[in-house]
Amino acid sequence: MDHDTVLALFDRQLRREARPDSDSTRIEQDGAVIRQLGLAHDWNGVVWSDLDEATADAAIAAQIDRFTALGLDFEWKTYAHDAPADLGERLLAAGFTAEDEQAVMVADVHELPTDATLPEGVRLLPVTDAAGVDLLAEAAEQAFGTPNPTQRRRLLDHLERGSETVSMVVAMAGDRPVCSARMELVPGTDFAGLWGGGTVPEWRGRGIYRALVAHRALQAAELGYRYLQVDASDQSRPILQRLGFARLTSTTPYVRSVGPA
Repeated sequence: MDHDTVLALFDRQLRREARPDSDSTRIEQDGAVIRQLGLAHDWNGVVWSDLDEATADAAIAAQIDRFTALGLDFEWKTYAHDAPADLGERLLAAGFTAEDEQAVMVADVHELPTDATLPEGVRLLPVTDAAGVDLLAEAAEQAFGTPNPTQRRRLLDHLERGSETVSMVVAMAGDRPVCSARMELVPGTDFAGLWGGGTVPEWRGRGIYRALVAHRALQAAELGYRYLQVDASDQSRPILQRLGFARLTSTTPYVRSVGPA
């Protein structure tokens, strides 16, 4: 995989030419900034910017004004190669809060293992209804330590609308959900995104996370996608590297709530 070529493709297809990620969202361009807006429980934020030292502060202020006028909390999703180099510092000064940096990992689906070998007694359950979303949310809460009702609402919306751009799966040990994950497809691009992969603590180290990656890689290949992309934590990054993923860049979300900073 040629790093520079794939990074340029990633920036163009997923950021500069961003598509709404649901029926309730829309993409707007404001000069050198591209943002997504939707309902309060949708993902609202900046997906791309092409700024410099002379234009950054005004562009940041304009985004704050736009989202605040709509009453929306939002995220400015920055990448390590974004300009200006001090964009993150400028966002902090404007009242944003930085979340954890993550590695953007990418792999060619045709170079990944697709054998989803699971521990004895564990099976994969596709999520197709609200009960499945509840199992997914239960596994995620135990894996990451915090509930995420907003994400649950988004996933229910996808099911209710019959969206085919999100595929969800839960690993079940008997009646207990022990790992969950989803894949978000971006039609018209070469990329499918892996999100939410997390295993409950006592089931880690048994290959379940790896099996869910393989399961989704096979799905992506069958649907004609070339690359899988993951925003990886320090915990998942080594596993992904062993599977054949390479670090493309890093990303840091900066979030801002409605109202005074």
